[in-house]
Amino acid sequence: MAYYNDINTRSDLLERILGTAARILETAAEKRAQNRIYRTTLGELDALSNRELADLGMHRSELKRVAWESAHGTAAH
Repeated sequence: MAYYNDINTRSDLLERILGTAARILETAAEKRAQNRIYRTTLGELDALSNRELADLGMHRSELKRVAWESAHGTAAH
């Protein structure tokens, strides 16, 4: 019976390790996607003229914040 428990413990440990690895990979993928959205948004906004930004009610100094909020859905800290 002790052998059975040892095998069970090993499989539980393996499941926890694999679960943790999956969460790490998922988090990394989410961060990459957010970073891609940030870079794309910032690039597109930066390509606009000051006049076009003014028409949108934005100033060039706000571009990083707006891109951050676009990517993360919250205000930058």
